[in-house]
Amino acid sequence: MTSATPARAMLDAWRASGDDRVNPVRFHLIDALDRRAAAYEGEARRMLDERVAQLLDAYRRDIERAASPDAANHEADQHGPLARLVDDIAKASSTHETSHAELLDYFRAVWSKVSAEKQLRDSLAQVPKNAGPLNSSSLVHRSLSLMREVSPGYFQQFLAYADALSWMEALNGPGVIVAKEAAGAKKGGRKKKA
Repeated sequence: MTSATPARAMLDAWRASGDDRVNPVRFHLIDALDRRAAAYEGEARRMLDERVAQLLDAYRRDIERAASPDAANHEADQHGPLARLVDDIAKASSTHETSHAELLDYFRAVWSKVSAEKQLRDSLAQVPKNAGPLNSSSLVHRSLSLMREVSPGYFQQFLAYADALSWMEALNGPGVIVAKEAAGAKKGGRKKKA
């Protein structure tokens, strides 16, 4: 059994102090190479020991850089743009610069406005070119336009409500509503006869 080498002692010391996390991939490489070198003798061992020594020097510089005051800037330089964006978002969240609830409310309001405007354009598209004053499509579009001018907030709420009802009807299918109405008519008819 061989005694611990200086490289092994240094690796163990770094592991004990937590410095193995400065660059885990490089640390694991050095550790594996040092373990492999222990199985060799002669010229092969000498070459592996030299390589381990070079890697240890580079890793020592990594540790020194990580401990320096400008380590954050160096770390940011090594990350790609997506990693920097994730870091910036995490920093913003940790300092509470932007509340997630506020962002959610903002995007809901924007989506509600965009959706309402789209529905108004869609109602205009359904109006025939030579529609008379009592054409139902024309009346719906004029009512929606007037509602938007008088009360934009109510206009958005009304269209959101109508959209939700339309979605629920589509979810249940038109046959379900017709069947319920027919069943209600039959029950009502029986009560009158009785």
